[in-house]
Amino acid sequence: MSPAAQQRIFVALDTPEVERARELVTLLWDHVGGFKVGLELFISHGPSIVREIRDRGARVFLDLKLHDIPNTVAGAAAAAARLGVDYLTVHAGGGAAMIGAAQEAARKAAAESGVAAPTILGVTVLTSLDDAALKQIGLSGPARTAVVRLAGLVRDAGAGGLVCSPLEIRDARRAFPEGKIVVPGIRPGGAAPRTDDQARVATPAQAVNLGADLLVIGRPITRADDPVAAARVIAGELERAG
Repeated sequence: MSPAAQQRIFVALDTPEVERARELVTLLWDHVGGFKVGLELFISHGPSIVREIRDRGARVFLDLKLHDIPNTVAGAAAAAARLGVDYLTVHAGGGAAMIGAAQEAARKAAAESGVAAPTILGVTVLTSLDDAALKQIGLSGPARTAVVRLAGLVRDAGAGGLVCSPLEIRDARRAFPEGKIVVPGIRPGGAAPRTDDQARVATPAQAVNLGADLLVIGRPITRADDPVAAARVIAGELERAG
């Protein structure tokens, strides 16, 4: 299996159960590119689980979607950087000043700690939102238009990349050509019918062909009878996609 294909896959550890998270890391760390630690796991177990994953030599995508005043987000980004995480998310809707503060604080804290600075990723429009939901909350849409607008904001604020759904990858790439594009909402070809809260999805091959750099994949791997086999199937699909 191509290491390059494996490195595109970040497994979402969306569980409050630390033993289950540890089990998945032990099973998968040399079959995927890294692990996403989100709100559920981080709030349940805090920085210690991040350190455990880093101690295994695996990359960590800390997906906290920070959204607050610039000073508060800067402090949180600095703390995340000191943990040695590779990627950190902030909400693009927090504005350019907030994103810039996160970027600078993370860079400075990482330098002081002797670790590489995390890539700050601006979350554009959540994959659970469709055009009707955007209209309901008062965000000018449709989703494609909103993503392009926010991608430009993230780019100009100096972040390293963004998060968007598979359906907006091409538009996001045009708006932020040099940015790292991270894509959730991935469902492998031939997967069972969707019963979760993702509204805008694609297969791994479709996402990569559209221009995604990294894919965040949770349930299709973590809930599989054989998570390693599931990860290998997805890596194979990515390899064939080029």
